[in-house]
Amino acid sequence: MAAFPDSASLDGGRLLPLAEDFYTIQGEGRHAGMPAYFIRLGGCDVGCAWCDAKYTWNPRLFPPAEVDSVVGRAVASGARAVVVTGGEPLLYPLGPLTDALTGQGLRICLETSGSHPFSGRFDWVCLSPKHRRPPLEEAFARADELKVVVGSEEDFEWAEENAARTSEKCRLYLQPEWSAAERMMPAIVEYAKARPQWNISIQTHKYMRIP
Repeated sequence: MAAFPDSASLDGGRLLPLAEDFYTIQGEGRHAGMPAYFIRLGGCDVGCAWCDAKYTWNPRLFPPAEVDSVVGRAVASGARAVVVTGGEPLLYPLGPLTDALTGQGLRICLETSGSHPFSGRFDWVCLSPKHRRPPLEEAFARADELKVVVGSEEDFEWAEENAARTSEKCRLYLQPEWSAAERMMPAIVEYAKARPQWNISIQTHKYMRIP
């Protein structure tokens, strides 16, 4: 596993290992269909076999970028919302990034496995728990949305285990793992119909053929 840059080398979060940033449409979960500027940080210590962003895993491939420059591009895009994602963004101190985005009046959404302590401030937290590195307890209290990737029948039990630890405000989503979607979708549909506290999320951006 690649070594991750520490807070000192990142100037306390004023530099971050940026994998990519771009303006697109959010494809998943509660905000599917929302125009948003994506800030994708490099580095992940979870390593899911089905991950569709494996190119982000090694943070050493992404020289630290100045947060102010990234924020400037987000503002210039005309977006009203920003999604901070990865990789696993909570590997890094996010306070300077979220302070700068907030100062520009942008709404900030976080996508995380919840496996590291929180930093920064967010208007919406999407928690996507992973078997290999489960969320910390604080992640469940912070989650506005729980999005569980379902690749097999066993993942329904995993979904319930995590849902039981969230707050009442948290919206619950089951999302088929892309390569298993055709096989698993009938079971996911029936599961949600029988347990209507669950919603279904699909990766609509892949159907739109956008990043």
